[in-house]
Amino acid sequence: MKLLFVYLLLLKATLTSFSGLASLPVIRADFVEHYRLLTDNQLNTAIAASRLGPGPIGLYVVGVGYYAAGLPGACAGWLAMVTPAFLIIPMLRFIGKRAEHPRVKSVIRMMLLASSGLLLYSAVPLARGAVSGPVSLAILIASFLAMAFTKIDSLWIIVGSAVAGLIALAI
Repeated sequence: MKLLFVYLLLLKATLTSFSGLASLPVIRADFVEHYRLLTDNQLNTAIAASRLGPGPIGLYVVGVGYYAAGLPGACAGWLAMVTPAFLIIPMLRFIGKRAEHPRVKSVIRMMLLASSGLLLYSAVPLARGAVSGPVSLAILIASFLAMAFTKIDSLWIIVGSAVAGLIALAI
């Protein structure tokens, strides 16, 4: 029963998001705040682990499933991650020529803005849990500035942040 519950919570999150980490607000609300299946630290770990490996950005739902219900939970997370991909085909067929209609464009644009706001709302508590001193705060600020004002690939920013963190520990 818990496995089905984990799958349904993750499916709700993946069905209501529009890209990668956009499901984070829903997952954090359900898994950390409401049902307390995970801690913020476990959610941070799931996100970080998925960002270090290859694959889609939303892969962290597999890690969330793992922390919530072990290996079967990871399988439930994977299934919840791929289910929306099968639903996109009929949706694309329906939207088809309507995609260029001004109202449809406006709805899509507003949904993206709402998703961005929700993502920011979820990122702040996770950042609070991850920032533990001046070094981690400096890494956070440097990473943000690098993403916002340069064309450096996010992989190199993550690797650079990890190296900076290791150097800070060694000193």
